[in-house]
Amino acid sequence: MTATINKLEQLLTSGSAYLAIAPESELVQKPAPEKWSKKEIIGHLIDSGINNLQRFTEIQFANKPYTVRKYKQDELVKANDYQHADTKEIVVLWLSINNRIKSLIGQQTNDTLHYNIEYNKDTIADLRFLMNDYVDHLEHHLDQIMK
Repeated sequence: MTATINKLEQLLTSGSAYLAIAPESELVQKPAPEKWSKKEIIGHLIDSGINNLQRFTEIQFANKPYTVRKYKQDELVKANDYQHADTKEIVVLWLSINNRIKSLIGQQTNDTLHYNIEYNKDTIADLRFLMNDYVDHLEHHLDQIMK
């Protein structure tokens, strides 16, 4: 998982560097009324981080296969009102959650990385897949923000 940790670290470094200099007017601009602003995408990444940190932690002691509970992405972004939140506050929260995730990824063993995860009744994966998928998801959204 060294490559995954390195990739996560690089994404956090480049993302936080971009967010430190991005004008607020750019971060709050919505491409369309129903689309998220860059600031709301960061909020979505916070919500994703919170949910995945819980998953990565719970699987350590939960019955296997661990069932992934879905969460309502749009509703969470709206309920947290990231659009009007203090940018520095949400960036610090995003970094903190992801640094905790990075640490948790580094603690995994070959055995724990093979813990089974059930996405739905027809899809079984493992913790390694879930952790890699999380970092890929983060990369996808950071690409949207930094373009």
